[in-house]
Amino acid sequence: MTVPMIRLNSGHDIPQLGFGVFRVPADEAERAVSDALEVGYRHIDTAAIYGNEEGVGAAIAKSGIAREELFITTKLWNDRQVGEEPHDAIRESLARLGLDYVDLYLTHWPAPKQGAYSNAWAKLIEIRDAGLARSIGVSNHLPEHLDRIVKDTGVVPAIDQIELHPAYQQRDVLGWAEENGMRIESWGPLGQGKYPLFENPAVVEAAEAHEVTPAQAVIRWHLQKGVIVFPKSTRKERMAENFDVFGFELTDDEVARIDGIDPLDGSGRVGTHPLEFD
Repeated sequence: MTVPMIRLNSGHDIPQLGFGVFRVPADEAERAVSDALEVGYRHIDTAAIYGNEEGVGAAIAKSGIAREELFITTKLWNDRQVGEEPHDAIRESLARLGLDYVDLYLTHWPAPKQGAYSNAWAKLIEIRDAGLARSIGVSNHLPEHLDRIVKDTGVVPAIDQIELHPAYQQRDVLGWAEENGMRIESWGPLGQGKYPLFENPAVVEAAEAHEVTPAQAVIRWHLQKGVIVFPKSTRKERMAENFDVFGFELTDDEVARIDGIDPLDGSGRVGTHPLEFD
C-alpha cells in the first residue's frame, strides 16, 4: 500500500498520511510508534510538549528502517519562542529523538499575547539553514499571523498544521495556503464534540456505500481534499484501519455532502482558538 507524497515549497516530499502521538503517554509511545511503523506508517508527528519524543526516538532506532524512509515532525513549544531559545529547543528535541535532523519543525502556536511568534519563525529559518530541519512550518496560525511572519521574513511556511475536520474546515486558512503555496496538515481530523461526525448522514452513507467505517470515510475525505492527515490511536487494529484508505474513492457528490457539514459559524471547533491560546 503506497501512501501518496506531497511536494512542499521546500522541495521536499511529505507522506500525505501519517501517525500522530498527541496525548500518547510517554511510557506507551515506543510501543505505539513501533506498531504504527509495522502497519506501514512512515510519517510520525510529535512535539516537545507531548513529552514522548524519547519514546518516538526509541521506536525509530528499534525499527531498523532507514532514516531516509521516515518523515519525522516535532514542534517548538510556546515558552521557547523568545530570543535564541528556538535553537536550544530544537537541539534538545533532536537529542531526545536520537536524530541529527527532523524532516519538519513547526512553531506550535502563535501565542500572540507573547508577541514572539515572528521571532520564532525567523529562528526556524536559521534552524532550517543550519540543516537541523529539512522543512519548517507553523501550527495553529491564522491568516493574520501568516501575513505577519511572511512580511517580516519573506519566507512562506511549508506547512500550517491546524484543527481541520468536516465540522470545522477553516476555509480562510485553506484559501491563504492555496494563494501562497503552503500545504495544510489536519490535527483532530476525525472531529468530536457537538458535531459527532460518525453519526452524520453524509459520513454514514458514504461509509456504507464503500463498505468502510465512518472514520475511513472521513480520512479519505481529507486525502481527496489534498490535506495531509495523521489520525491518532494507540490500538494497532485501529492504526491498520486508519491506514487502509487507499482501496476506495469518494464520489464528487459524497465529498460535496461532507463539505456541507461545517456550520460555518465556528461552532464545530473542538480545540482552543489560536487568538486565545498562550
